[in-house]
Amino acid sequence: MLSSKPVLNQSGSPEFVFRVFTNVPEFQALLFTLFLLLYLMILCGNTAIIWVVCTQSSLRTPMYFFLGSLSLLEIWYTTDVVPLMLSNIFGAQKPISLAGCGTQMFFFVTLGSTDCFLLAVMAYDRYVAICHPLHYSLIMTRNLCVQMVLGSLGLALFLSLQLTALIFTLPFCGHHREINHFLCDVPPVLRLACADIRVHQAVLYVVGILVLTVPFLLICISYVFIASTILSMRSAEGRQRAFSTCSSHLTVVLLQYGCCSLVYLRPRSSTSEDEDRQIALVYTFVTPLLNPLIYTLRNKDVKGALRNSIFHKTF
Repeated sequence: MLSSKPVLNQSGSPEFVFRVFTNVPEFQALLFTLFLLLYLMILCGNTAIIWVVCTQSSLRTPMYFFLGSLSLLEIWYTTDVVPLMLSNIFGAQKPISLAGCGTQMFFFVTLGSTDCFLLAVMAYDRYVAICHPLHYSLIMTRNLCVQMVLGSLGLALFLSLQLTALIFTLPFCGHHREINHFLCDVPPVLRLACADIRVHQAVLYVVGILVLTVPFLLICISYVFIASTILSMRSAEGRQRAFSTCSSHLTVVLLQYGCCSLVYLRPRSSTSEDEDRQIALVYTFVTPLLNPLIYTLRNKDVKGALRNSIFHKTF
């Protein structure tokens, strides 16, 4: 008998398809337009941050080096997901190979983990800048900044490689290969396995603790010291400047870690696939879009540098 879904022979080359958001053509067109606009805004906003950090000598400091690195990560992160998502939004259910799914998962986990580690590095940078301003230039050297970014990427690559390789050694049942998601994320792919996945879920939980819980605790510790130092400042202007810089970072941290924790650290029994997909939309679109907006709208240095760059480019 013929099936309306792409049911693939277990003996053939394994493939997956993504579940569509809706079968209503009008809603499909609306979602495609919305997601495409958000993606273009993410590209433009983060590219502007990278451009201004690279071209303005006043922003060649560790803080803006990390901000530029974060923006570059956000571009790669969304580009790993959104183009494929847009190509499947009209309900064609184009299949993705096992290797293609594994590749997308590997880069998604790598870039997402690096993002989390980098946010912790940025918190440490703020801690040194506010709590030890006289020693800031001695501690946060260019070499150390590069090493911390590369270290974040290296650790993320290692964890992602181990997790992805472990997951794709599992057998996948032929009639369960429709992924209830818009990307090859770890939880929905694990649900398709026709084998005991308790060990794999335990490994995912450990990786989630290393990527989410540990960096978040380090960020919290940093901000305890930062808050103590800010409250002891005599200058109201200094307090305002420090608070503005830190609140921008904290907003991104809470959104990123909060949403990711709901997907990766909650017990499987208390989550649904639809909830995971909705939450994933937040850290796929909202967080990468908010990064440039938050850091530019709340940061006088970046706003001034952007104005100067546009002015000199125009005149």
